[in-house]
Amino acid sequence: MIQTLFGEPVKPSLFERLQEKIAGAVEKTRDNLVAQVDDIFQGKAEIRPELLRQLESTLISADLGARTAAEIVGGVRAQIEQQRARDVATTPEAVRAAIKAELVRIFDQTARPARQEQDGGPFVVLLVGVNGAGKTTSIGKLAQRYKNEGFSSLICAGDTFRAAAGEQVAVWAQRAGVEIVSQKPGADPSAVLFDALTAAKARAINYVLVDTAGRLHTKTNLMQELAKMRRTAERLIPGAPHEVLLVLDATTGQNGLQQARQFTQAMGLTGLIVTKLDGTARGGIVVAIARELGLPVRYIGIGERAEDLVPFEPGGFVDAMLGV
Repeated sequence: MIQTLFGEPVKPSLFERLQEKIAGAVEKTRDNLVAQVDDIFQGKAEIRPELLRQLESTLISADLGARTAAEIVGGVRAQIEQQRARDVATTPEAVRAAIKAELVRIFDQTARPARQEQDGGPFVVLLVGVNGAGKTTSIGKLAQRYKNEGFSSLICAGDTFRAAAGEQVAVWAQRAGVEIVSQKPGADPSAVLFDALTAAKARAINYVLVDTAGRLHTKTNLMQELAKMRRTAERLIPGAPHEVLLVLDATTGQNGLQQARQFTQAMGLTGLIVTKLDGTARGGIVVAIARELGLPVRYIGIGERAEDLVPFEPGGFVDAMLGV
């Protein structure tokens, strides 16, 4: 903690606290990746091809994926050659800086600003994903975040398939102090959404957060149900849903890529929420998905508390991941 001239501690800023949390969440990924990179290049006077092959294997083991790892190593090789031409020694720190530059470049290519609040109607956020990814929890955390920012929100309990889903999302709505619209289990999710959007328009609500039933991307009938919900939103609110966010569990690693591909094709995803980063050494999956699908990461989950769903900031994430 920072000390003043008089010895009194200065409270860290919000940004500093978030950076500490993010660093803690990706600690397993960082420790694994940084240690291996340093082992490969420490004390090496010359960067030989076999060292770069080892680096590529290390990046793959952090779940960046083969294509993404190969692309990053290609960029690192080019930077090392430029340094060699200037007669600059290549240290492990220089290699990490080169990796950082490549990672930031990948995230910059996928950057897409989130759409802003709508005039004349609520901003509709539809959350999709498989069972257990953290959709319901993410909805509650988003509701709390919007409330803290001064916006009103309403939760649509669109998961009518799982009996306990309505109760779980109701608990989060109560914690956040926001309204919820729900129906009995087995009801048509599109009918619940219709009621929620009608209520939100009548009450001038800023955000409608739509929970949906978890489903495998291979279940055609359930994916069609999501498409129906999307059409319902479009009929009631121009341009809705304004965000379609896939909630991905980081611990699933490369399996998440296939999920994301299928949901993108079916729903036209606008972004990602990556959860459970604090429970995995596979934080590189965030990079892989951004690179492979060109989708921006909107939020990352770094813990259990409501404030532990934070906006994704590429530079800070890369710094935490590489320990730089």
